[in-house]
Amino acid sequence: MSRATPSAQESILLSDPTNAPICPLCGRPIPPDAPQSLHHLIPKLKGGKGGPTVLLHHICHREIHATLTEAELARDYNTPEALRAHPRLAKFFAWVAKRPPGFASKVPGARRKR
Repeated sequence: MSRATPSAQESILLSDPTNAPICPLCGRPIPPDAPQSLHHLIPKLKGGKGGPTVLLHHICHREIHATLTEAELARDYNTPEALRAHPRLAKFFAWVAKRPPGFASKVPGARRKR
């Protein structure tokens, strides 16, 4: 059964945007009403089930998976630092960092080579 009213802690977080978590890739706050995703640093298909995850803007998460394969993520890009260092992703994160925290846009599909 879900609660109809938020707890006191949740009310503070919802009413105070300065407490919003920060996306480790683009550096923008992640407001509660913005699309967000949990990213498995090691893909579940490559043994990362139950492993570490990071909260990201949904647009940042989609760009990761539009750019890199599961094998590349598991092998070479399994930390936020490594993801930020990828040339294509670095360019995207720099671009999206200039947008408002709740910014969402379509990510064109099928950009990575399989």
